[in-house]
Amino acid sequence: MQLVLWEWVDLLVRWTHVIAGIAWIGSSFYFVHLDSSLKRRDGLPSGAGGEAWQVHGGGFYHMVKYLVAPARMPDELTWFKWEAYATWLSGMGLLIIIYYFSAELYMIDPAVLALPVWAAVAISLAGLALGWVVYDQLCKSPLGRDDTKLAAVGFVFLVVLAYLFTWLFSGRGAYMQMGALIGTMMVGNVAMNIIPNQKKVVAALLRGEEPDPALGAAAKQRSMHNNYLTLPVLFVMISNHYPLAFASRFNWLILAIVLVVGAIIRHFYNTRHKGLPSPWWTWGVATVGVLAIVWLSSFKPAEVAAAVLPEEPVSFAQVEEIVVGRCSMCHMAEPVWEGIAVPPKGVMLDTPERIRLHARQIYLQAAHTLAMPPGNVTEVTAEERRLIAAWIEAGAKAE
Repeated sequence: MQLVLWEWVDLLVRWTHVIAGIAWIGSSFYFVHLDSSLKRRDGLPSGAGGEAWQVHGGGFYHMVKYLVAPARMPDELTWFKWEAYATWLSGMGLLIIIYYFSAELYMIDPAVLALPVWAAVAISLAGLALGWVVYDQLCKSPLGRDDTKLAAVGFVFLVVLAYLFTWLFSGRGAYMQMGALIGTMMVGNVAMNIIPNQKKVVAALLRGEEPDPALGAAAKQRSMHNNYLTLPVLFVMISNHYPLAFASRFNWLILAIVLVVGAIIRHFYNTRHKGLPSPWWTWGVATVGVLAIVWLSSFKPAEVAAAVLPEEPVSFAQVEEIVVGRCSMCHMAEPVWEGIAVPPKGVMLDTPERIRLHARQIYLQAAHTLAMPPGNVTEVTAEERRLIAAWIEAGAKAE
């Protein structure tokens, strides 16, 4: 019963995370689009920077943006913040439920670094806190006055961290750590900069003072950072299901390219929203980036590629012995591994027929990448992975 309840907690927190994320991303993308599509005209209220007319759901909407603030506070004001907070809180819940409570499986890989669970969790939490502090200080430094230079330094900062985390955690753990870090930076922008600055503007209006325009400019900068980081963090969220991303040899470099591809796609749409000529070249850059990712993922892990094969052809009997001995304790009708009640994703590998049926998944998860078993808890050797790869590459023959 405990396992059933835990599984439902996982599902409900994940559902909450997806719902909140959709709400946050939707409002963020909408307001960036709205801000970019505003047009100036004569007759706008004092302090207004532009207006936009839109139609949706059978009605017309007339939006006006004030560059700093209106002359007086409106009676009602809607704040967009709980979507961001709920996304981060539910995301941290998932990080704790999946990665911290099962750190031996999903965060720690003894072949990378044999960390005790407490150390892995401590490093993860410290990385989130320090990552936010460094990013925040970069934005507040003189570097923050130049958006291009700040973006370049921020990109290098994230890539260096991604590379560092691959030396501390498993590939899966490193990717989730980066996703949690980027998400923390984004919600930190909302909680520590955007909302406080907006509150200062409101307070100034209530006192009858003119708000400081620098407050809005700083909030807008952080909002645009969130906009450009959204697509990469979404990639990291779903990459957990794709070992070619998180468990391949150049996983950190793949993430670096994803940061560029995601940002360049957002640049295309942000430019179009402004009514400027569409930068179609961005799709060429994005295509090259995706092709580079596919090419990088084609390389086997270094230790597997270096493993020496026996001179005679690999037989199915050799592969069956490896899979049954290393994988079937979880991938059977009634798993015997503690804490696993049903075979992961319904995949069973306890008979010759089932092993051949799932040859493609075995190849991607345990031969071409190091995704399975999690944390290499059954200590599959590089030579065994190389045997599996050779058998499948030769056609996965039954004899």
